[in-house]
Amino acid sequence: MSRIDTDIAVIGGGSGGLSVAAGAAQMGARVVLIEKHKMGGDCLNTGCVPSKALIAAGEAAQTVRESGKVGVNGHEPYIDFARVKGHVHGTIARIAPHDSVERFTGLGVNVIKAAAHFVSPTLLQAGEHQIEARRFVIATGSSAFVPPIAGIGDVPILTNETIFELGEAPPRLIVIGGGPIGLELAQAHRRLGCNVVVLEAATILPKDDPEAVAVVREKLLSEGVEILEGAKVTSAAKEGNGVGVSIEIAGGMRTIRGTHLLVAAGRRANVGSLGLEAAGIEHTRAGINVDHRLRTTNKRVFAIGDVVGGYQFTHMAAYHAGIVIRNAVFNLPAKVSYDAVPWVTYTAPELAHVGLSESAAKARDASASALKWPFAENDRAQAERATEGFIKAVVARNGTIIGATIVGKSAGELILPWVLAVKKKLTVGDMASIIAPYPTLSEVSKRVAGAWYTPKLFSPRTRTIVGWMQRFP
Repeated sequence: MSRIDTDIAVIGGGSGGLSVAAGAAQMGARVVLIEKHKMGGDCLNTGCVPSKALIAAGEAAQTVRESGKVGVNGHEPYIDFARVKGHVHGTIARIAPHDSVERFTGLGVNVIKAAAHFVSPTLLQAGEHQIEARRFVIATGSSAFVPPIAGIGDVPILTNETIFELGEAPPRLIVIGGGPIGLELAQAHRRLGCNVVVLEAATILPKDDPEAVAVVREKLLSEGVEILEGAKVTSAAKEGNGVGVSIEIAGGMRTIRGTHLLVAAGRRANVGSLGLEAAGIEHTRAGINVDHRLRTTNKRVFAIGDVVGGYQFTHMAAYHAGIVIRNAVFNLPAKVSYDAVPWVTYTAPELAHVGLSESAAKARDASASALKWPFAENDRAQAERATEGFIKAVVARNGTIIGATIVGKSAGELILPWVLAVKKKLTVGDMASIIAPYPTLSEVSKRVAGAWYTPKLFSPRTRTIVGWMQRFP
């Protein structure tokens, strides 16, 4: 058993852990990084990267189908699912070197490939190594949650961790869960020629603006994705070579049959084998308890990313990493702020959000208002026949921007200036006064901000003032 003394020991080689390890090592700290599985974590291997690669394949297929709307011969495309799978795994392979053991070893990080657990508040064991560190960082992420459905253990199921290994397209895919992961994979597979049904116990995308969700729902339905909301799954069972899922819906019972079953019903923090009790670290089913500096109840130990629950996004793990580096490396009392956290659902159309929703803002202050501008009134959207959707800006009484929702083409790209606006407490005047290049989709941001002034600019009072001023030479 070897003994290692270091400045920072990081458990987990996903997005957050890699950011801490790389940053701290390049700043001169001694760093040990422990990863028991694949470097890059969920995002690279089973999450963001493969799902977006699959979505890109589905988008390419849909472009062929819908190209007739711009005068090009549209037709049903031939889909080689094996090559689609090759594209997905090729994308992972091209990014993997950036997250590899070799790269981090080159940065001066001591990488240990093993499972890790605490044996005391100050000591970690990983394989044949015992590690004592000035600071520890838990970045073990989360895993797909499989709900306790009767019979679910007796049927083959897919999660985001296994679905990208399919060699053939699933003829009929049942998706349990109408959140971002479920809907993204449902639409991508539908566009790649699969029949798809989504089962959601409540409503799809429940954390998003209902008006924006309605646009996404309508698009998915128009493409042939079957969506059953208010569907409580009661049991699952094998049916021949496929699966049958029993649901309670609208007061009655139905059985939904398919060839494959994808469970996308949320995620659970990976804390089970870490020995947190030995380290004096409190946690719940939602994740590890942390303070505003991301310290656990053992102040030598930080936790970041999905393992703390809350916003389970790769960009949040990277943000957390920056907070921890300032605390653990420089002893600065940096604190997290969740006032301007963006998120994006990568369906087509995309749905992006930051800050307060319209309903949350008005519940806090009835004088808050929402400005709305449709993509149909944007010239670039018209040219590309991408007129579905709108932008909605949520504004305080004094004109300060406190939130925004965008549903439409490239919403994930268009949300960034609104993240800055919420973060820096900019006003609609700041956004309205920018010069937006023409013709671009980004003009919707300027237009919706300008809508704040429309009632005053074109009011009878303004007309009276302008008429009076025209009397002067």
